[in-house]
Amino acid sequence: MKTRGKPTGHYTQAARLHNVIRLIETRNGITLDELVEETGVDRRTVHRDLVAIQEAGYPLTADRQDGRKIYRFLTSTRQVAPITFTLDELVSLHLLKACAGLLPPEPFGAEIDAIFAKIHASLPPRSVAHLERIARVSLPRFQGGRAYAGSAELLSELRRALLFQYRVKLSYSRSGKEAALYEIDPYTLVLAKGGLYLLAHAHNRDAVRLFAVERIVGLTVTRQRFEMPDDFDPEQHFSDAFGLVTDQPMQLKIRFDREVAHMVRDRVWRTGQTLLSEPDGSVLLSFEAAGSLEILAWVLSYGRHAELLEPPELRKELKRQIKGLREIYRKKG
Repeated sequence: MKTRGKPTGHYTQAARLHNVIRLIETRNGITLDELVEETGVDRRTVHRDLVAIQEAGYPLTADRQDGRKIYRFLTSTRQVAPITFTLDELVSLHLLKACAGLLPPEPFGAEIDAIFAKIHASLPPRSVAHLERIARVSLPRFQGGRAYAGSAELLSELRRALLFQYRVKLSYSRSGKEAALYEIDPYTLVLAKGGLYLLAHAHNRDAVRLFAVERIVGLTVTRQRFEMPDDFDPEQHFSDAFGLVTDQPMQLKIRFDREVAHMVRDRVWRTGQTLLSEPDGSVLLSFEAAGSLEILAWVLSYGRHAELLEPPELRKELKRQIKGLREIYRKKG
């Protein structure tokens, strides 16, 4: 015999939360046991759902009557207006959630899940009906993400400093070198290449510097406030960079052969780039950018299918690196 109210098949959390809200709204109070029976899940799950509903802004109260705890809303109508989305907007929203896989699971994963639990709890029935399918229509894939195990407290403190503009003292470890001490004004947290970086003004360098978060070995948030420069623009800071490095920009020209030409032609690598198709099917890509090492790594990723033509000094450095690679692969064993 099927339990009354128990759903069949896969039952998403969003649909379950919506059902719990409906049950509380349409009855003059409901007990935990009744919610268990109606939803078909265990008491622990119902407890979690009630917490999520309360955190989503619903005025949930619990009163004892005849030894039983009765759950109801403060009024018969919702205090929080439902969030409405088109189906396309919901798809985009869940794609953004999937893209959050670029962020380290701690502390961001639990926070993002909590955000979406609140959104789902507020959705109208017509949106909830589509959530299970929407969650499956997009799948971003990432690799090379950096691990931040044990950094949840550091990241929490760092975000507090960013939000309230508190000066920070940090100990920063560079590869093979003793940790250096910095006093900084944190400006922006940058997500790039699967890693987190802090863009900040370093007082002992009197310059804006970029710090890899995984290399921060100690951090103290002071109570001293700082003012953000009126002319500071994080996007403008990286405007010349091919990636993150903001050294001297240079004019580049790279030839890609016909085997990879379609992969290059269909992308925008830099604003202001020019693409010239050659009779043999190859393409010439030209643009201006800074960041020698990042540019070299990108060109090398195409192997024999890419040739760096300009500038001459960077081509010379690329030849030196290729020579080093040749020596490595010539070694026996």
